[in-house]
Amino acid sequence: MKIAIGNDHAGTEYKNAIVTYLEAEGHEVINCGTNSDDSVDYPDFAHLVSEKVTNAKVDLGILLCGTGNGVAITANKYAKVRAGLAWTKEIAAIIKQHNNANILVIPARFTAEAQVLEMVETYLATDFEGGRHQRRIDKISC
Repeated sequence: MKIAIGNDHAGTEYKNAIVTYLEAEGHEVINCGTNSDDSVDYPDFAHLVSEKVTNAKVDLGILLCGTGNGVAITANKYAKVRAGLAWTKEIAAIIKQHNNANILVIPARFTAEAQVLEMVETYLATDFEGGRHQRRIDKISC
């Protein structure tokens, strides 16, 4: 699977851990994030990942920032993006099962590394349930 990952300065450490995990699992990872802890603007990285998801250059995306809200708001401006904010593995599963989220959003300042890796693993292993959920997704676009 090809996965784009983006982060601001708050998510650099976790991004690196996620990339290591994903590559060990055989996924191709496109790094669209900063590699530094120096302050940067989160929308710049959310746009890079969202454009790749929108244009089918990748299968899925992962975004990290301090709360996750900034990158989620930015990513969800794209008509073909469904970015879901998760802070537990259970929520990571539900955003895929019910919302068919194509970008997993992680709040770096409110999660632990083991928790983050567990969310990524769960998100990737979870399938969209379709059915009534597809009907609801079809009503999202404005």
